[in-house]
Amino acid sequence: MMKKILSLLAGLALSLSFNPAHADIAHPYDEAADAPALVTKALAEAKAANKDVLVIFGANWCKDCLELSKSMQGQSAALIASKFVVVKVNVGQFDKNLDLANGYGNPIKKGIPAAVVLKPDNTVLYASKGGELSNARRMSEQGVYDFFNQIITQHQ
Repeated sequence: MMKKILSLLAGLALSLSFNPAHADIAHPYDEAADAPALVTKALAEAKAANKDVLVIFGANWCKDCLELSKSMQGQSAALIASKFVVVKVNVGQFDKNLDLANGYGNPIKKGIPAAVVLKPDNTVLYASKGGELSNARRMSEQGVYDFFNQIITQHQ
């Protein structure tokens, strides 16, 4: 009986580890991604779609980053999808993609997650400066929605 339970648990763990949708939720910041290339691709997509690019800097170890990612898939999803092409950039232990972050004014200086909004020509419309999203766990889905809605309203 115990062998059967262990076998079922191992199978479940294996299926979860290969499920891309599950991996996205648990690890939204791709640690192997070429972040500058992803931003370049997003800028081209944004130009074609007449949208801006939303770059979220974060890490998979960061509870606020995971919560923000989860909230962005909730009630904010339609708003975000209508206005932005989203790129999530992994900063590791503040030791990855620092050149990219610095190129946008170092929005991660006071914490992650951090957000940058870019026009399709790579001009910065908004960059978090004071850790505005570093308390995403306490913002609620409505708070995240309000944050992005305010950015959209101010930069139209």
